[in-house]
Amino acid sequence: MYRRFAALSLLFVMGGCTAAEQRPTVMQPVPQPMTYREPVPSYNNPGSIFNENDAQYLYADSRARRVGDIVLVNVVESASATNEAETKADRNSSSDYGVTALFGRDKMPVVGGAVGSTPLFGTSSDKKFDGKASTTRANKVTATVAARVVNVMPDGLLQVEGARETKVNNETQYLVVSGLIRSRDVAADNSIMSTQMADAQIAYYGKGVVSDKQKPGWFTRLMDHVWPF
Repeated sequence: MYRRFAALSLLFVMGGCTAAEQRPTVMQPVPQPMTYREPVPSYNNPGSIFNENDAQYLYADSRARRVGDIVLVNVVESASATNEAETKADRNSSSDYGVTALFGRDKMPVVGGAVGSTPLFGTSSDKKFDGKASTTRANKVTATVAARVVNVMPDGLLQVEGARETKVNNETQYLVVSGLIRSRDVAADNSIMSTQMADAQIAYYGKGVVSDKQKPGWFTRLMDHVWPF
C-alpha cells in the first residue's frame, strides 16, 4: 500500500513539473544609444567654412525629420472592453410504452379492463442549462518619452524608438515606445501623440521587489498545475 501511494505521489509531482514549465514573457527590448556618425562632407563648395549639416537657420523648421533627431512622444493610451454572454436551454420529454391489443383483443377475461389501459413502463427527462459569463478590462497609460529617429522610410515615414528607465528603491520601471510617424503629424513643439503612430508598440513593465510580490510563489504555481480538482 505504501509503495502504491509513493508511486502515485511521484506521478503527480512529475506531471506538475512538466505542466509548470511556461514560455517566458517576451519584453520589449530597450533601444541602445546610437553611435555618432560624422556627417558626409559637402563637395559642392570645397573650402567653404559653411556646413549645411550644422547650419541653424533663423526660420528653420526644428521638427524631427532626419535620422538621429529627437521627437517627444506623448503617450496617452486608454482602452476599455466589456464582453457579456448568456445562454439558456430547456428540454423536456416524456414517453409511455404499453400494449394496446393482444391476439386481436383489446380486453382479456382474466384481467379486468382494456388491454393497454395502463402503460407497462414510462420515461421522462428534464434537462436545463443556464450559463452566463462577463469580462471587463480597462487600462490607461499617460507619459512622455523622448524618442529618436532611427530610420527614414522611402515613403517619408519616420521610424522612431525611445525608452525611459526610472529606478526608485530597487524597483526599476521601463517605458519603451516604438513605431512609425509622419513628419507632418509632428507638432510645432516637436511632439506627437502616441495615437498618431502606426505599428505602435508601447511596453510598460518593471523589475524589482514590487514586481516579484505581484506573482505567487513557485510552490503555489506548482500546486495549481498538479492539483486535479
